Amino acid sequence: MKDTSDVTRRSLLKTSAGAMALALGGGTPFLSSRAAWAQGADLANQQLRTIGLSVTVQERIIEDFKKASGVGIATGTASTHPDAQTKILSGSTDYDCWETNGERLPAVVMTNNVAPIPTSALKNWSSIRDTFTRLDPNLPRESQIVGQIWADEAQTQLNMVPAVYNYDSIGYNPDIVSDEEANSWTALFDPKWKGKSGLNTDPLTAFGQAIMAMNTLGLSDVKKPANPTPAEIDEAVKFLISKKKEGQFRALWGDFGELVNMLASGEMVVCDAWQPAVMAVKAQGRRCKYAVPKEGYRGWAIGPVLLANSPNKEAVYAYADYWLSGPPGIAVSEQGYYSPSTKIKDVMSTEKYAFWYEGKPWVGAEERGIKEGDLRDGGSLEERAKNVAYWHQWPDEYDHLVQKWDEFLNA
Repeated sequence: MKDTSDVTRRSLLKTSAGAMALALGGGTPFLSSRAAWAQGADLANQQLRTIGLSVTVQERIIEDFKKASGVGIATGTASTHPDAQTKILSGSTDYDCWETNGERLPAVVMTNNVAPIPTSALKNWSSIRDTFTRLDPNLPRESQIVGQIWADEAQTQLNMVPAVYNYDSIGYNPDIVSDEEANSWTALFDPKWKGKSGLNTDPLTAFGQAIMAMNTLGLSDVKKPANPTPAEIDEAVKFLISKKKEGQFRALWGDFGELVNMLASGEMVVCDAWQPAVMAVKAQGRRCKYAVPKEGYRGWAIGPVLLANSPNKEAVYAYADYWLSGPPGIAVSEQGYYSPSTKIKDVMSTEKYAFWYEGKPWVGAEERGIKEGDLRDGGSLEERAKNVAYWHQWPDEYDHLVQKWDEFLNA
């Protein structure tokens, strides 16, 4: 199979503080499973030691997996991408599994720190959505999730088993910013919201958004916003620095709680955001919406990776398969993420599945700011999946991008 990226080992081993900032939120709660997962292998003598973002690494879900699978020991360490990556690349044997994002895979694949997971070891793989098996003919292979997670073109082995995914957009205050104004990545850089706009601290996120906005504004014509050339990166950083010096940004945020607080307080009225943060603001009784950018969403997926030096591969297989079994996806779905497994439909209530996945009105009592008749911002999963600008990927010019991001931070 073609490498997911032409990055160098030097690029992969680099640990710039600006480059690998927090991604994808934290503190997302999980519900206990309502059905036991049947595991054929004897796992009593194995253990699961997983590390990753708190989006998926949660004590309750790990404890639930332990009970359902019969694994002897199951522990999880919530960690940022740079910390986890540094430990893994330095040869740590403390973990069996890294729960990471698809675009981060080159860091461990190219350094031989991953052992592929065969689909034959996943009892629930047949329930996977075709988003993870079919190439989108409109996007280059490396710039979509199918081109990132597979270890072989025959699609028999996975470098990462998807557990959670979403299409990211812009959070905004509809009392101040109209839907029309918010439905473009240009909203983040609109002088109208000077001093009240927010930008994520992850350069892999910020550069792509800036480039999409520049394309719309007629300032550039970049074909691959997620994988820009050195010259395109240079132009984008000039744009970002000019906006920073003009006082456009209230904050460069990297923490889920920080994002929620600034949106809820009104300090930020428009920002790139994770949908669960928008839901958390609404749960506080504050008005908040999620935009439908005309340029398209940013797609991402996160899931378990089997570390090559793990002596507990069967436990990791079981854990990855458990994520596809249905129940673990309930909580992430009700926060605003998606489960990559169609089994979620079998375990969620009909009314909630209709709201979160099918774009139908909310039915029943108010829950976390969602009221009778409300619709999910952006519509159904099918609608949102058709409006993807790109999936996050590791850029070919990572070193150059990080250098320019540091210039932006120091400007």
